Amino acid sequence: MDAVPSPTEITAAQLSRLVGLPGTPALIDVRPAEAFAADPRLLPTAWHRDFSAVAAWGASHAGRPVIVYCRDGGDISQGTAAWLRQAGIDAQSIEGGFDAWRDARLTLMRTEKLPARDDTGRTVWVTRARPKIARIACPWLIRRFIDPAASFLFVGPSEVMAVADRFNATPFDLDGVFWSDRGERCTFDVMVEEFGLETQPLSRLALIVRGADTGRLDLAPQCAGLLAASLGYSRMYRDDLAQLAAAMALYDAFYRWCRDASDETHGQARDDPSPSRRGGARPTVPKPRHGGAP
Repeated sequence: MDAVPSPTEITAAQLSRLVGLPGTPALIDVRPAEAFAADPRLLPTAWHRDFSAVAAWGASHAGRPVIVYCRDGGDISQGTAAWLRQAGIDAQSIEGGFDAWRDARLTLMRTEKLPARDDTGRTVWVTRARPKIARIACPWLIRRFIDPAASFLFVGPSEVMAVADRFNATPFDLDGVFWSDRGERCTFDVMVEEFGLETQPLSRLALIVRGADTGRLDLAPQCAGLLAASLGYSRMYRDDLAQLAAAMALYDAFYRWCRDASDETHGQARDDPSPSRRGGARPTVPKPRHGGAP
């Protein structure tokens, strides 16, 4: 008789389909310190926490589903998830733990460049006000793949470094800082690479962002659409945080296209595998007109 899957566990394959989507459960790495030190990479958006202190930090996750993992999916993660459940929190553990995720060659986030968290557990970032493309795309990437609770400060260009110093924030998309353009690559490219997030969907999205951000609309047919939408959002919102909140759905849609629908054409059902429906002429790309700051 086949084993019945435990309702309190999720497989690595199942979780991999949730990563990067809005509403993904909070991921908590509860590997002991020595196991974490041996491989300090994290599942995307995960936060490494001390399982023995779950009574102290557990309540901070109330109201949102949680998935915890240890090295092998054994007593540490199952015990932590059980403790959270008795506290009224919807919690599961990963079957096989970190090892199962790693052995399936799924995405692991490098942490050596991850900014320190503040007293509330958030990373804090600062950049120039009036964002258009990279300064919206990067916060989307951070909240969907690095830190869902990240805070973003938008300030005048001349004040970015002073604010970074006074408020322990990490500056990005500013000349001369670590998280900025490098050669032909924009800040979004740099974050994808430095955090080890170079999956096929994110690499495809990075190309679209790069083309829209740098005016090289010939890099991908979708660059012009992203540029047009981004400039439209910048005109619709005077408040940068409101603009970011609204544009998160735009990048969610682009990501889902990159992950699940890049071979699909207009009018083709998702379950229609016919190659004849995937062709068509390449759209004409207009000349670059993006002359403002990215």
